[in-house]
Amino acid sequence: MENANYYKKRNDNKVQCQLCHHSCLITNNQTGICNARKNLGGILYSLNYGYPITQNIDPIEKKPLFHFLPGTETYSIGTLGCNFKCANCQNWTISQAKNIEKNISTITYVKPEAIVKSAIENDCQSIAYTYNEPTVFTEYALEVMKIAHANGIKNIWVSNGYMSKTCLNDITPYLDAINIDLKSIDANFYKNNCSARIEPVLENLKNIKKSPVHLEITTLIIPNLSSEPSMLQRLAEFIANELGTDIPWHIARFSPESSWKLKALPPTLSDIIITTHEIGKDAGLKYVYVGNLPGDQRENTFCSQCNKLVIQRFGYDIERYDKNGRCPKCDTSLDLIL
Repeated sequence: MENANYYKKRNDNKVQCQLCHHSCLITNNQTGICNARKNLGGILYSLNYGYPITQNIDPIEKKPLFHFLPGTETYSIGTLGCNFKCANCQNWTISQAKNIEKNISTITYVKPEAIVKSAIENDCQSIAYTYNEPTVFTEYALEVMKIAHANGIKNIWVSNGYMSKTCLNDITPYLDAINIDLKSIDANFYKNNCSARIEPVLENLKNIKKSPVHLEITTLIIPNLSSEPSMLQRLAEFIANELGTDIPWHIARFSPESSWKLKALPPTLSDIIITTHEIGKDAGLKYVYVGNLPGDQRENTFCSQCNKLVIQRFGYDIERYDKNGRCPKCDTSLDLIL
């Protein structure tokens, strides 16, 4: 275990975690909501520091990021724990792990330097902090991020966007791109499905947009829970009006069989995904992408000015027809980070 940052001591050996917007008040010998930070005698410890549960080489499009280093590979790491309790979670075996202190006894400790070394040895241009919520292993992620930047490797977070302002400020100088799950624009959905609040996510999205960090957004369309067209319209309008029409929006289909608690729900119909794509385009978004519909043209990138096909995708097979990030036909910027 490593000493955690982002907390204040309180009376009676209690500590107040300040890593995310839950601000957990943790009594002695207990963990916070994320299960990854434990109070021992008035000192907060990070249980998952240095213990990646998984290390993989992924296409960057899998994160998904379509406008950041397209066609490259990213070295992906994740740990145990999460500060959300999403009923639809597909990585619930690691995100909702209870006894992390016991589980790490079966995991090999990996120094931050070793993560960066592996990324370089595997010709990855970036490191992605993903699979579970990276906020809950910020101390570890931040050490890796600093070494990565010193070696010319980019850093990517795949996040629920619930980190505290202090945490966001600390990671921003070393963060190059982030995909945030904006799960709904409805406060009740966040409360009932995620055990969280929507307001901090929206505020963090606005702050990230003001920073140099490249931002993309993903929304999982869950039948009867996050599929209401009027809600999706409000969500698309929030992105367009508050963040910008250049923000890529990824629309993902829900698959019940791998979810944590929603196995009784049906999968998302293709028609709902296509309707949501139209909602995004009608709101003025330049780049709206469908997920889990292999071969559908809506996963391709088209020039927002002349509609020329500039990046073609089939799954993770990528063909680029752009000219250094610009349309080869009309020279319009494609809002790519190359």
